[in-house]
Amino acid sequence: MATVQQQLADFPVAEAGGRAQTPFQRFRADFFASRLATVSLYVLVAIILIAVFAPVISPTDPYNLATVTVLDARLPPGVKGSDGITFWLGSDGAGRDLLSAIFYGLRISLGVGVISGLVAVCIGCVVGLTAAYFGGRTDSVIMRIVDIQLSFPAILVALVLLAILGKGVDKIIIALVVAQWAYYARTVRASALVERNKEYVEAAKCLALGHRRILFRHILPNCLPPLIVVATLQTAHAISLEATLSFLGVGLPITEPSLGLLIANGFEYMLSEKYWISFFPGVALLVAIVSINLVGDQLRDILNPRLQR
Repeated sequence: MATVQQQLADFPVAEAGGRAQTPFQRFRADFFASRLATVSLYVLVAIILIAVFAPVISPTDPYNLATVTVLDARLPPGVKGSDGITFWLGSDGAGRDLLSAIFYGLRISLGVGVISGLVAVCIGCVVGLTAAYFGGRTDSVIMRIVDIQLSFPAILVALVLLAILGKGVDKIIIALVVAQWAYYARTVRASALVERNKEYVEAAKCLALGHRRILFRHILPNCLPPLIVVATLQTAHAISLEATLSFLGVGLPITEPSLGLLIANGFEYMLSEKYWISFFPGVALLVAIVSINLVGDQLRDILNPRLQR
């Protein structure tokens, strides 16, 4: 009844420079062997730190009506505002410091993507493990529901749900969870189908262990490598989906900072030489999504034996 941790403990150590490497050291060496993945990881960590400490490092609070004035609206980058604060990336149509708004927007966008991803992972794991372990009619019914879910584009599912639920952070998280859980369910089921007929599962059944213990303590840990990769890539997809919905005006309300809303606020000024209002939030969104995708690609190359060089 080996788990992933036990398998790693039994994994033969590699020799490097005359010294044995632990599995973690080997994984770290493989990951940082790619300069692109290393830079992407550092950029992603920086983005996460900016999002977490946005209220501390932001020059101003862009959503505090007491400090925002329309006299500073649409100022170009590098110009000082009426209160003496320099707008390094300019200001938007409401007079908000664009740099501060991007910091707050990253906080909302990353938070929505990560929270919706975690909830979708939990639901997908339960559904996928149940379908693979019990099989038969249970598997057929569950996978037909998953197939129906995956037959619709994720953005269409989210649009329909938001039209029913309305705007709000909690509403868009629910919409993203419903749009994503099927991807995780199919991934976990595919891995669990391989694991359910192995010797350690049969031994656990012979020991009369409960189904829940077999599923979550023995099968699930061995399904984690592909699940981690899918979760990383789907988080980037969730962030881009939230930005798209907010840009279309059906995601977050205008009182909530979001990169999609910031891009939408400056879209009407794109052809009037006020490019910075949409350009810089778009760059921030692009950098966040690309860095997450590149980290996920490197994890896929390491965790998938078929892709290992």
